[in-house]
Order: sequence, then C-alpha cells, then structure tokens
Amino acid sequence: MSPKAATFWPITLGVLLTDYTTKRLAVEHLSPAYSPHDVIGSVVRFTLAFNPGAAFSMSLGGASRWGFTAAAILALGVLSFVYRGAKHNDVTQSVAVALIAGGALGNLADRLRSVRGVVDFIDIGVGDVRFWTFNIADMGVTCGAVLLVVVLWQRGREPEATAVSS
Repeated sequence: MSPKAATFWPITLGVLLTDYTTKRLAVEHLSPAYSPHDVIGSVVRFTLAFNPGAAFSMSLGGASRWGFTAAAILALGVLSFVYRGAKHNDVTQSVAVALIAGGALGNLADRLRSVRGVVDFIDIGVGDVRFWTFNIADMGVTCGAVLLVVVLWQRGREPEATAVSS
C-alpha cells in the first residue's frame, strides 16, 4: 500500500465514523433541538440543530436536499481526481483530501438519511454573538480545504523557487 493510501483511508474513515458517532450522541442526548447545553461556560455549547441547507445556512429552497446531495457527490468525484493526481508518497495532500472526503461523506449520509437535514451541534460564541452551529464533518471539510489550498499554493510556487535559484 502506498503512503498516500495508508494515510488517506484511516483518516477518511476516522472522520466519517467520528462524525457519525457524535451526531448520533447529539440526537440522543441533546434533544430537544435548539436548546443549548453549556460545555465551557456559554462560549462552547452543544446545541442540537438540523440544517437542511449547506454551510453558512445556504439554501436552494425545496431543492436543497437533492441539490446539495448532488453537489457532495460531484465534490467527491473531484476529490478522487485530486487524490489520484497526487504522488504515491504525498502524505500531506492525502491528509487534506481525506479530511474533506470524510466530512463530505458524513454530511452526505445525513442528507440521504433524513429530510430534516444535516445534524449540527457544536455552538461557539460569546453571549448573543454566535458562530454558526457545526459538526465534526464540517471541521474535516474546513481544515482539509485550508490544508489543500496551502499544499497546492506551495506546490504552485515551487517552479518559481527553482527558476530563481538557477
């Protein structure tokens, strides 16, 4: 097994299983929805929420469930090309793609499982100034996307560094 595969599969499955488990626990222990439970004062709360849209409350109206399902499947297809395009020993790019893929699969599973939408529960903020409510899958997608941008940006700068040193 290549180093990228040995990195990709455990991280993807780890994000997916952690996301699934924490969402099930949230539904079981945080009901009723939209009732905050303080974890670290009121800064970090667990608040069960269901998001029929996408990140930042984006919505396609009545088409949100299937529109965002199609978008996730398309994104996973693009990620497969990014993964396959990486060198066999490119562990960093593999980590980035795995985080995004695991998160995308976690939220996709929620969309397919329930018309209520994606389960969110991590609620951060101060007083009435709150960040949007999110989940482990969202964290994977966000961290993976930032890492992938950094990796690709650095890789794009490599020829410049080679040309300058010549």
